[in-house]
Amino acid sequence: MTRPTRPTRPIRPEPAADRAYAATKELVLSGDLPGGHLLSEGDIAERLGMSRTPVREAFLRLQAEELLQLIPKRGAVVVPVPAGEADDVLDAREAVETAAVRRLLRRGGDVPATVDRLRAAIERQREQAEAGDLAGVADADEAFHRTIVDAGGNRLTARFYAGLADRQRRMSMHALAPRPQQVAVVLAEHAELVDAIEARDADRFAVLLPAHLDGTHRPGR
Repeated sequence: MTRPTRPTRPIRPEPAADRAYAATKELVLSGDLPGGHLLSEGDIAERLGMSRTPVREAFLRLQAEELLQLIPKRGAVVVPVPAGEADDVLDAREAVETAAVRRLLRRGGDVPATVDRLRAAIERQREQAEAGDLAGVADADEAFHRTIVDAGGNRLTARFYAGLADRQRRMSMHALAPRPQQVAVVLAEHAELVDAIEARDADRFAVLLPAHLDGTHRPGR
């Protein structure tokens, strides 16, 4: 006797406000909507095929995240990266990533597995670069550095670092878009960082990381 099949639950569509939020945020983080760009609820609503109400809710969420600044009766302006924020983010990244590597090596973590994950992340970044997908390169860059932090096994700093992800992506797009040739340099420097971890040389990693971050985000310093 065959058992009656259970009816499958219908998949609920993603709420319109969430779709508007995710799509608009991606346009900002990818650089498609640069800092200072004025956009209207109608523009986004038409692009996404929805009413203005969910777009208005999405704009409010993005304003709370300091990505948009609402302008009454006009729409919203994409907030440029504030002066000094890049330095703050880079200093935080340097401290957290260096501490993660020192903790990984001090605690005797699985260095070979970490190295394998990092080399796989580099390969994904290379594939995105070869495809000419700069947004994909920025995503893979963030994933590479997040892998380093996660390997340290400190859940507090890992959560803090995850909070920098949006800023990292936006900074990478800003840094690499006018200098696409820098991507090859980034890949080579990532490989050097992995080599230092594989050699269990935390001091060398601590020297290479700030040079890598400065070269990408603070050229000429």
